[in-house]
Amino acid sequence: MKKTLLVLVSIIFTIFAMAQAKTDPKKDSTTKADIKKVQAKPAPKKMVFSKPVVPKKDWSKVDLSSRPADHLMIQYGSDAWLSRPDSVRTGGFSRHFNIYFMFDKPFKTNPKYSVAFGIGMGSSNIFFNNTKVDIKANSTRLPFTRVDSVDHFKKFKVTTIYAEIPVELRYYSNPENPGKSWKFAAGVKIGTLLKSYSKGKDMVTKAGVSIYGPSYVAKESDKRFFDGTMLAGTARIGYGLFSLDAGYQITEVLKSGSGPVMNKFSIGITISGL
Repeated sequence: MKKTLLVLVSIIFTIFAMAQAKTDPKKDSTTKADIKKVQAKPAPKKMVFSKPVVPKKDWSKVDLSSRPADHLMIQYGSDAWLSRPDSVRTGGFSRHFNIYFMFDKPFKTNPKYSVAFGIGMGSSNIFFNNTKVDIKANSTRLPFTRVDSVDHFKKFKVTTIYAEIPVELRYYSNPENPGKSWKFAAGVKIGTLLKSYSKGKDMVTKAGVSIYGPSYVAKESDKRFFDGTMLAGTARIGYGLFSLDAGYQITEVLKSGSGPVMNKFSIGITISGL
């Protein structure tokens, strides 16, 4: 019995000694100091990307000495009389041709903007279909007469020519190089009537047979039916030398009481260095 008890005590002491060896902090490969070092190690920093700061351009110091202060502006395109009654039978390609000599004045604080003004001439040619416009008629209203059932001109138009003063507020995306710049402009132009006339070409019968030959031309000139003062709003948008332009004549085409109330609308192409 004593031997058995002694063996059991020996086994218990052996197991206890083995357990102590496993939990002995001196023999543990991962020490508390190592744990603290791991815990104290800082986390990797995140990469932060920031946009580069671009300095704002001081436009007041931009050199525009190489940019022209004056230039020609040429316009060509289509014209139409708006709100015309059925008796005013326009047809064909009614068109305008304008030419101006312009002066451009950039803003000192921001040369992307400028004011331009000038002087020039604008002409409008309205073509008619089998209709005679008798600008020399002895009447208070301008007659528009249908002529397809009688002898008439195969081609017929009415032309008005104005001396004009255009004014524009302009914007350039690249004021230092207008030839490689987007451009926008809005403005007005005022004009005074210099001349108005009608022109018929190639008199034909109602069957369409030429009477005097295709080179026959007849002109009549008179200003009394047309408004002597023209005021129009204008706008342009383009790139480089070319831009698309539009204009609306605020004043009426004809004098008050001289015929239908009509206003002119224009759209076309502008060629201009600025």
